Amino acid sequence: MFAYNLDHVAIAVEDLDKAIDEYRRLYGAEPLYREVVEEQGVEEAMVAVGGSFIQLLRALASETPVGKFIASRGEGMHHIALAVSDIDAALDHLKNEGARLVDEVPRIGGRGARIAFVHPKAFAGTLVELVESAQ
Repeated sequence: MFAYNLDHVAIAVEDLDKAIDEYRRLYGAEPLYREVVEEQGVEEAMVAVGGSFIQLLRALASETPVGKFIASRGEGMHHIALAVSDIDAALDHLKNEGARLVDEVPRIGGRGARIAFVHPKAFAGTLVELVESAQ
């Protein structure tokens, strides 16, 4: 069976350098790493917060999902990510419950993790990412 835990909260930003500097200034936190994830069309920086992360996301192009999000809504919370021990079981469960999925098959995301997105219409207008660690 799969288990849920909060992996990260993603915040879409226009300027990643500026966002990192502002986050550092306001909250005294340093990113653990910074990575370009071409397949997702983003550059991300992960900041540890307790046992979870804040993910700062910059779109690599305006036609990417994060680019479209910023163009229509501006900067702000993009999605929440739930850590799962078995992403295939989690997706099967969600499909069986009738949840609308963006990804029916996991793909590789940041940190080499297997990820899949659940459509915002599945629950309270919130985009949810499932993350199965690459460890």
